Formats: sequence, C-alpha cells, structure tokens
Amino acid sequence: MTSTQGAARIVTRRTVVAAAGATGLGVALAACGGGSDSAAGSDTAGSSTKAPAGGAEGGVLAKTSDIPEGGGKIFTDQKVVVTQPKANEFRAFSAVCTHQGCTVASISDGIIKCPCHGSTYSIVDGSVKGGPAPKPLPPEQIKVSGGSISLA
Repeated sequence: MTSTQGAARIVTRRTVVAAAGATGLGVALAACGGGSDSAAGSDTAGSSTKAPAGGAEGGVLAKTSDIPEGGGKIFTDQKVVVTQPKANEFRAFSAVCTHQGCTVASISDGIIKCPCHGSTYSIVDGSVKGGPAPKPLPPEQIKVSGGSISLA
C-alpha cells in the first residue's frame, strides 16, 4: 500500500464521518422544528382536549359553558386554570403549583389539586387550602365576552 492510498483512505473516513455528522445534525434540527400535538386542557375528570386556535396568544380558551359551576378546567399548554365559583363568575390562576412547580391536575369540591405533593387551592381566590404549598396560585388575566373566555 502506498502513502497515497493511505491518505485517500483517511480522507474517505473523514468524509464519511463528516457526512454522517451533518446528516445527524440535520435530523436533530428537523426534530426540533416540528409542532406539538399535545393536549391543551383537562377537565375535572382528567381528560384532555385540544386548545382552540390561538389559545396561547390571547385567543379563545373555552366557552363559558365548558367551565362547570363550582369547578373549573385546566389548560395545561397555557398553564392556566379557569374556575367558576358561582354562576357566571369566572376566575383564572396559574396552573403551576407554588410548592415545586408541578402542574395542577384536577378540580373537585371547590378545590384545585396538585398531584405531586398534595397541595390544594381554592377555586375562589387560589389561596392555599392544604399541603406544602407556600403561597397561593397567582391570578391570571382573562376576558369573558360573548360566551367565550380568552387570555387577556
């Protein structure tokens, strides 16, 4: 084998390694650029629904009829929980537990519940009702208009 053949073999390996690296990078970049098809909200039973178009940018989150009186609905993609403590009275809070940042997962009996460590919050004002949470759920701004609820 001549030194030219050896050099050609090294260049060929480098070319192959470089090409493989470029291909891998292209695949990685393509994987990062895709859209998400995750569920956007969950009701008190824990089922999830797709967010209406524009939900994250101030678009319609839900119809007022989607939010049960005395309960609420969690919009996980927007990290917002919308409640209806009394008829036609809608409130919104962050869906991120103030204990360790888990997303709250259910609402029942007037209580918003975090599944991670058992913190519970009021649907009326987001105040801590139990568990290790150090402070209430922060309020979120919503707009109720024409039977629709949207982020303000």
